[in-house]
Amino acid sequence: MPTETFEFQVEARQLLQLMIHSVYSNKDVFLRELVSNASDALDKLRLEKLKDDSLDADVSDLHIELDIDKDARTLTVRDNGIGMSYDEVGQLIGTIANSGTARFLEELRESKDAAGEEGLIGQFGVGFYSGFMVADEVTLVTRRAGEKQGTRWTSRGEGTYTLTTVEDAPQGTSVTLHLKPADPENQLHDYTSPWKVREIVKRYSDFITWPIRMTPEGAATDEGEPEPETLNSMKALWARPRDQVSDDEYHELYKHIGHDWRDPLETIRLQAEGTFEYQALLFLPAHAPHDLFTRDFRRGVQLYVKRVFIMDDCEALLPPYLRFVKGVVDAADLSLNVSREILQQDRHIEMMRRRLTKKVLSTVKDLMAEESDRYATFWREFGTVLKEGLVTDAENRDALLAVSSFASTHHDTEPTTLKQYVERMKDGQDDIYYLTGESRQSIENSPHMEAFRARGIEVLLLTDPVDEVWVDAVGEFEGKKLRSVAKGEIDLDGEDAKAAESEREKQSEEYAGLLDWMGKHLADDIKEVRLSSRLTVSPACVVSDANDLTPALENMYRAMGQEVPTAKRILELNPGHALVKGLNQAYTERGEAPELAETAELLHGLAVLAEGGQPKEPARFVKLMADRLERAL
Repeated sequence: MPTETFEFQVEARQLLQLMIHSVYSNKDVFLRELVSNASDALDKLRLEKLKDDSLDADVSDLHIELDIDKDARTLTVRDNGIGMSYDEVGQLIGTIANSGTARFLEELRESKDAAGEEGLIGQFGVGFYSGFMVADEVTLVTRRAGEKQGTRWTSRGEGTYTLTTVEDAPQGTSVTLHLKPADPENQLHDYTSPWKVREIVKRYSDFITWPIRMTPEGAATDEGEPEPETLNSMKALWARPRDQVSDDEYHELYKHIGHDWRDPLETIRLQAEGTFEYQALLFLPAHAPHDLFTRDFRRGVQLYVKRVFIMDDCEALLPPYLRFVKGVVDAADLSLNVSREILQQDRHIEMMRRRLTKKVLSTVKDLMAEESDRYATFWREFGTVLKEGLVTDAENRDALLAVSSFASTHHDTEPTTLKQYVERMKDGQDDIYYLTGESRQSIENSPHMEAFRARGIEVLLLTDPVDEVWVDAVGEFEGKKLRSVAKGEIDLDGEDAKAAESEREKQSEEYAGLLDWMGKHLADDIKEVRLSSRLTVSPACVVSDANDLTPALENMYRAMGQEVPTAKRILELNPGHALVKGLNQAYTERGEAPELAETAELLHGLAVLAEGGQPKEPARFVKLMADRLERAL
């Protein structure tokens, strides 16, 4: 058959060069990756056969085979799984369009340690290319189950690869590595050594559910044919008693299914017995994946039925806000033909989802109570996504609030829970106060915080975009209303309420003319002008009405494609500030003078800037400010 030569995609060439020049200190991981790919191919074939019984494929003895040829210095990893068609080989091997290679290369450059580097191979789905760490040439022969013709792919990793159609390829895929000479100084071991291959399989792939076979040297039966031996135990860790499984074994399983090089933060076991039996082995990662908040993030756990792999990324078993959880769920009473559509309506799946969700949240609560350092790591990595549940999961809202913590003015670095906040509330304080913003620093410098700081009242400092939404969804905690310090009117006078009310009435009369005039002059931009009880230092601030959306929330909805009418905000003036006093006196003496109208515009613009916004006409604002500064010289 004719052989065609193709060039690698640019990013694939860059990746190949990284592999060939061995940036990884532990080159053993190439075998872990090839075995993992083979295992995935077997899983896919079993699933395809369950869906389509007419598929012309042999599933009687699905396995992975390792073959060493010392004379030719080759190592072959062979499976009889799903295989690939000619077009799929070109799409999946010749290019890396969907593997996030650009991000892979970027993270590799940022990685500071060898362990981090080697883990990135599996994390970004480019495991096949790791073969070039140990081989001068790689040959892949594959035939998709149900097809007649196979495909041979060959490359030396030098920018091109060849594709040839072959007639006699067996079902599945074989990857043959033409090994480089051993170089112990560079951690390049002799991978034609059976003991080395056994060691790697035992370390990385012992839990693979398919047999990994290799024919030992010199072993022969009475018929003279060597008898292959199975290198892995194939024991389902979730089905074995806890005291028979080491933490290392759990961690290796997590690394396999989570495509992570680091140990998990926490391992969660669950065994449900009774009318509906299932076992679960879940893991909380120690670090958030780079694509956690992207639309293409693959979430969900692996679903097995009676030890038979059914589905990867089963989304129905955990809510979206727990999408970072990895693991395995093995059910005893589900159908082997279950589909994603059926899962969404299955009563048993809903029962499992509720139980698994509560188990994860109770585990986080235990971490919070007993291991504060590990909880702090968890919340730093996953707190933002967990807070999505406060909006979407009313059933578990109390449990979520119990494990949530927030920055506050109480401490510079230590977060607080809502329960702790309530316990510290001052006498007479009825509300839990918060302020949202882009960063802690910007919130602390906000004019809205001045009165709270002066009175020593604690304020939650919320900097995640989701904070804009959940505070409205939750509304209150233990009977205390959640109130934004930037919305509505704030009364912090407490015991001095009568004296303060008398003073406000007096000021209202004194400033009535100025407030009415400014309200009319700035009517295109604001709803009203009023005196403020929340300012102690700044001359003015802008606030939202109690029931209005904040500007940040308006922008968030618009970013999602939703039309939101812009709500006019309220301008509050500080009657104790010299600038406001001077403006009121000037208005009383000179009325609606042009320069006073400009001062009113500047005052509004400064208030918008102070909370991180931008004046409606920046150029005009700058011109007015420059003119005013020039006159002041």
